[in-house]
Amino acid sequence: MDKKEILRHIDHTLLKPYAVWEDIEKLCREAVEYGTASVCIPPCYVGRVHDKFETLNICTVVGFPLGYSVTAAKAAEVEQAVRDGANEIDMVVNISDVKNHQYGKVEAEIRMLKEACQGRVLKVIIETCFLTEEEKIAMCQAVTKAGADYIKTSTGFGTGGATLEDVKLFKEHIGPGVKIKAAGGVKTREDLEMFLEAGCDRIGTSSAVGLLKGEAAKDY
Repeated sequence: MDKKEILRHIDHTLLKPYAVWEDIEKLCREAVEYGTASVCIPPCYVGRVHDKFETLNICTVVGFPLGYSVTAAKAAEVEQAVRDGANEIDMVVNISDVKNHQYGKVEAEIRMLKEACQGRVLKVIIETCFLTEEEKIAMCQAVTKAGADYIKTSTGFGTGGATLEDVKLFKEHIGPGVKIKAAGGVKTREDLEMFLEAGCDRIGTSSAVGLLKGEAAKDY
């Protein structure tokens, strides 16, 4: 798999809470130069990036990274992100609701946030490292029924990241309209190729551009 093909599936990511504008600007310049699918950045930078990089596909996060904000707060985050110029939203499910097996409540929240996206792409982070297989399957069903565009493995801030086993499980249980995004712990070119070949449409990582230039992996 050549570099260009890999990069067009990458959400070039910087979500560290102490990221400064110079870091974000560098990320965006790299995304433009290397043709990544998007940049994934903190909500507070969306408007500024949209103003400076008009053609860049901007992704941001909602309810991140813990997921237990109330639905109204998440919806307000989505609405603000859309106003600021985001084209893609990566939301975190309420993991407490998942662990309580309130799957209908989770599905309803996803559906509400998809409506708030006003046609933009919605990716649903289920944070697989905290879930049982039964709960992961239930989330595949909730994401599908609620009409989200992607199911995403991880925030990159939990106790574990993407695994090949979870991607395979997703493929078995998501609907035909749902794509897969792997994130967290993707540190080598071999990882990138493995997840893409396994069926992922996107990979969220801060490392892809550097890896493909021969640099060492960075933290997500």
